[in-house]
Amino acid sequence: MNLFKGYKSMELNIIKKLVALLEESNLKKLHLRDGDFEVSLEKDFPKQHEQHHEREEIRKEKEPKPHLIEEKDEAKDFIKSPMVGTFYATPAPDQPPFVKAGDTVNENTVVCVIEAMKVMNEIKAGKKGVIKEVLVENAQAVEFETKLFSIEL
Repeated sequence: MNLFKGYKSMELNIIKKLVALLEESNLKKLHLRDGDFEVSLEKDFPKQHEQHHEREEIRKEKEPKPHLIEEKDEAKDFIKSPMVGTFYATPAPDQPPFVKAGDTVNENTVVCVIEAMKVMNEIKAGKKGVIKEVLVENAQAVEFETKLFSIEL
């Protein structure tokens, strides 16, 4: 029995691409209609994703409020995600992280990879300085402009 008998191969390719996009994104639902073609996709976020958001909220509540002097400290900066995807601190599961707190980096230092649509994208520091803190966990989903590292210039 062929479940896809009435579908054109083009439609199947579109569905496959939509499924991949949904898996890589933080979206929960996706609905698309184009003429007679209509598809609805929905996913459940794993418990780990929900627990991460709860931990992040708790962490933010417990964070000490910055002093006025720190707010004006222009030497402190962040390396932010240039894309949506999954953050990886290491080049492979059995290898050490690209960088850790205390490491000195320059503009061309690879600090992590972000997987987007099954492509591993090397992320470079883009500035000179010392990594002060890694702000995200390995294999965590990140959005555009998510602060990945704090860096002292």
